[in-house]
Amino acid sequence: MERSVYIAPSILSADFARLGEDVHRAEAAGADLIHVDVMDGHFVPNITLGPLVVRAVRRVTSLPLCVHLMISTPERYLGAFVEAGAAYLTVHPEATIHLHRTLQEIRAHGVRAGVALNPATGEEALSYVLPLVDLVLVMTVNPGFGGQVFLPEMLPKIRRVRKMLDEANSSARIAVDGGIAPDTVGAVVAAGADTLVAGSAIFNVEEGVERAVQNLRRAAVSS
Repeated sequence: MERSVYIAPSILSADFARLGEDVHRAEAAGADLIHVDVMDGHFVPNITLGPLVVRAVRRVTSLPLCVHLMISTPERYLGAFVEAGAAYLTVHPEATIHLHRTLQEIRAHGVRAGVALNPATGEEALSYVLPLVDLVLVMTVNPGFGGQVFLPEMLPKIRRVRKMLDEANSSARIAVDGGIAPDTVGAVVAAGADTLVAGSAIFNVEEGVERAVQNLRRAAVSS
């Protein structure tokens, strides 16, 4: 099944002194989603933001907010992030004791549920939760910091996840996060990804946000 490729700018690489302006630029450039990385300094070696910033971003854009919870025991904070305006909540299997229950709780809040796979996490983690999954986020870098180099050895994993979803007749999207740029987009889309999470390649380039989004879209379409 062919589907549109979504562009999801990651505000981890935005200018936090002008966060609202950067989000506006991304939306005006044609982004489909806004990706929000939440890190606790425990599950990953970095600390970023929480529900208050998600709430602030929610006020300045009409785009869905995909909140990636790189935090331990994410089930403790689901309600706070839903109330703040998240449309998707994505969790890591290693971060929650009962992944199935956590995904159930996310959906019970009326938002979409995602599972993130670290580079060393196999797609088998999805096997018994696929009916509850709306998004699979394949990490093509180790989580925690922006601006890392794409790991090409993750391409076979994307292909295997695509096969798994297709065989299950699942409508879940496959997002890829880490080192996404015009020169890596073609390979990940060809492997089966349909959502591109990009931070540095959108917010930290000389040509500006609008041209950056256009370049990613062009690379995706031509792949």
